[in-house]
Amino acid sequence: MIGEVDVAGIFISPLLLCLLVGFATRIVLSRLLEWVGFYRYIWRRPLFDTALFLILTGAAFAALRLLTR
Repeated sequence: MIGEVDVAGIFISPLLLCLLVGFATRIVLSRLLEWVGFYRYIWRRPLFDTALFLILTGAAFAALRLLTR
């Protein structure tokens, strides 16, 4: 079980931290994918962006669990 993360004396929920990391990473990846023209091949962009956000949030949570062992 992961406890709260201490950031400069403020305790933050690990889920909130992972959501913020996932959202910021999704914004960067979306702009990169748009720049290279990847979105031309995507049928439903909002669905793809939501799935990308959830995958990145899960990856951030898994990385946080590995770092706190």
